[in-house]
Amino acid sequence: MCEVDCRLACNERESISKFRVIQANLRQQDLPYFTPKEVVVHNTPDDCWVSFLGIVRDLTPLVRQYEGTKEIKPILAYAGKDISHWFDPRTGDIVHRIHPVTGVRVPYAPHGPVPHVLLEAPTTEWMPLHNIPWWFNPAYVVGYVTRAARYVRIMNVLAKTKVVTEVCSEDTLERILERHLMRNSHSESYTWKSEGRVLNMKLTLDQNGIPDPIPRLRAVSLPDDYFIPCLMLYFNDDLT
Repeated sequence: MCEVDCRLACNERESISKFRVIQANLRQQDLPYFTPKEVVVHNTPDDCWVSFLGIVRDLTPLVRQYEGTKEIKPILAYAGKDISHWFDPRTGDIVHRIHPVTGVRVPYAPHGPVPHVLLEAPTTEWMPLHNIPWWFNPAYVVGYVTRAARYVRIMNVLAKTKVVTEVCSEDTLERILERHLMRNSHSESYTWKSEGRVLNMKLTLDQNGIPDPIPRLRAVSLPDDYFIPCLMLYFNDDLT
């Protein structure tokens, strides 16, 4: 193996190691899950989220740092969207290619230059990157992208109201309650039940015996909202 190949292999191993450390550290944190619809609303320079490789990042501080530069334009163009195609899922690093003219391994950025991506060709302007690249920086991480969004109908037995909301399959009932607080600020004053059973708020819907019907509905060509599980809220006479 030539010296160049050895260096490339070393860089790749370093990226893989760094990516695994980041993933391990994130697993130790209790981060929320988001649906794509929740991510897409953060699509302005003052509120810029992106998702890639299953992780949601708030890049608003990065946008402010690079405000007015050409490097930030691709990120603003993809604000609120998934940019997993920018990255190698094995290393977590920016996708690279071999430059057709120089033969140098360089970042592949058809969308244009982005912050912390080195210049394509070696020049006298090249400077080493002193900070961790934003795609490896855990400070920008706000949560995960759900593997599957699902619907649930929440019925208030006292008020005789019901609402259909989209939640993440990984959400516990406590997280669903937090989502419901915007519609009912006293949601914590209710006992949550399904088919007469009191639900364990620390478990997910699946763990509470409420499977996601969407895969079965799609298997028989029915719409996703043809059947929606219902959660019944019973007032405890204890406003909190």
